[in-house]
Amino acid sequence: MTPKERYIKLKEHLAEENPLLVEVIDRYRDLDTIARSIGFLDKNETYTASISWWPLIAILGTFSAGKSSFINEYLGKKVQNTGNQAVDDKFTVICYSKNEEITTLPGVALDADPRFPFYNISTQIEKLDPNDKNINRYLQLKAVKSDKIKGKILIDSPGFDADVQRDAILRITSHIIDLSDLVLIFFDARHPEPGAMRDTLNHLVQTAITHTDADKVLYILNQIDTCAKEDNLEEIIGAWQRALSQKGIVSGKFYAIYNESLAHIEDPELAQRLKKKKDEDLSAITEKMEKVIIDRAYRIAKNIETRAKEIIEQIEPLKEKLSTFKITMLVIDIVLIVIVGGISYYLANIIDFSYSNYLFIFLFFLIFLTAHFKLKSVISSYMSKKIENSTIKKAFIKHTRWVKPYLLAGSFLNRKKIEEKLSSLINASKHFIQKLNDQYINLKKEEHITEA
Repeated sequence: MTPKERYIKLKEHLAEENPLLVEVIDRYRDLDTIARSIGFLDKNETYTASISWWPLIAILGTFSAGKSSFINEYLGKKVQNTGNQAVDDKFTVICYSKNEEITTLPGVALDADPRFPFYNISTQIEKLDPNDKNINRYLQLKAVKSDKIKGKILIDSPGFDADVQRDAILRITSHIIDLSDLVLIFFDARHPEPGAMRDTLNHLVQTAITHTDADKVLYILNQIDTCAKEDNLEEIIGAWQRALSQKGIVSGKFYAIYNESLAHIEDPELAQRLKKKKDEDLSAITEKMEKVIIDRAYRIAKNIETRAKEIIEQIEPLKEKLSTFKITMLVIDIVLIVIVGGISYYLANIIDFSYSNYLFIFLFFLIFLTAHFKLKSVISSYMSKKIENSTIKKAFIKHTRWVKPYLLAGSFLNRKKIEEKLSSLINASKHFIQKLNDQYINLKKEEHITEA
């Protein structure tokens, strides 16, 4: 999919699910144009592919933790199979559909579509196992008609075994946590994780707590109704918190819930107390799930400013590298002219050929050009390997290719003009955030008026 096709597709889908974001796509297109002119993006690359346009909510944990039941209850439909044993062996991406029937598509639908969070994930899996090219073993897509999912995407993890496809599962899990706006990690309140699951759950928790945006992770103790028969809810929650603190979770948002439709609590007072706790925590969880749409809109708008500032910061280092390359090549060319010219002049004087002047002029240019382009490639390769920033390296390689005149290297980088264009985009980003503020504040005002 070309960037132009992606812009069109994004506008079509966002017009239906999140109209607020449609106009910001044009600003990303302008940003892409500037980055391509510098060399920070290839012709088929776009910044719109570096960020998810749909808020992602990841629901992770081991089997029997009640993830699927939670999803079904949230969506108001039986989308996922439930049970005390592992009933799903794939990561399931759940998105909105206009069709009444639930549509299930294979993992290749996600791997081949850049609009979804698992675009090209097969290349990562193949790095772990070159013989494993069946992405359908790990992923599936379900499209559901539910207003709850409109404008966002849910990702449900499988009831995986630590010894089966473990490396690929953990790689995908880390990828999910990186991309997600909100991560719900479910624990089964009835018992600690089984031995076969312990390594995987440890990895999940460690990945979450070391993430740069650890605040987006919610820890959910599910099915508390089955282990709070003796009115010891606080003790159970405290015991789990202490156990998790040993894994490094010393703070964070911790919730306790259960599925009321499946609960059998004989003591009315205990049932009422558990229900109150569950309702409070479930309300807080769902409120955060609804809020991700607003958070994602702000992140997408802010990302324009972030990318624009990155480009501004990278221009000067790129100019310095290209200037060094230009000076180096100029010195090399002078040395080549002296050496090749001297040898050619010497040979022309000791060898008596008719038309020798023309012959040696031709040989001079042939030898000079061969040595020039060969050394140019060597110097470009040597210098690029020392550039740590991958974006600057990409632009440097582009502008030091053998077909590019090195004397013009860096001359296209008019920092003042580029900064003017990028400043305009930064202002557009801030203006869009102001529009989000206006809409969100107005929405809140309308809600208060309605409640009054």
